[in-house]
Amino acid sequence: MKLKLSTLLLATALLAGCVTTDVTKTGKGHYDPTDPNNVEILMTKPNREFVELGSVSAAKFKPNQTAMMHNALRNKSAALGADAVIILNSGIDQNAHLWATGVAVHFK
Repeated sequence: MKLKLSTLLLATALLAGCVTTDVTKTGKGHYDPTDPNNVEILMTKPNREFVELGSVSAAKFKPNQTAMMHNALRNKSAALGADAVIILNSGIDQNAHLWATGVAVHFK
């Protein structure tokens, strides 16, 4: 049992080591962290007024890991107090990995 658990943990760590998710605070001020489960992923600019909190990026996710990539963006953005992430660009790189860039925002 311990060997299986150790193997599973090692495999998970190696897989997680391949992907990257970054956030850079660009906005002024401070907002309390939000619940990552409530952070929206938007593909277009919302009609609501918002404050830009920071730029976000994610890369090296497998093509079938779109939801995992979005959740990684939610988790990083929630720490800044984001209500949503607006995806500005996304695609698949030459190694067949998903990538996305966007902006973490807080609704007024």
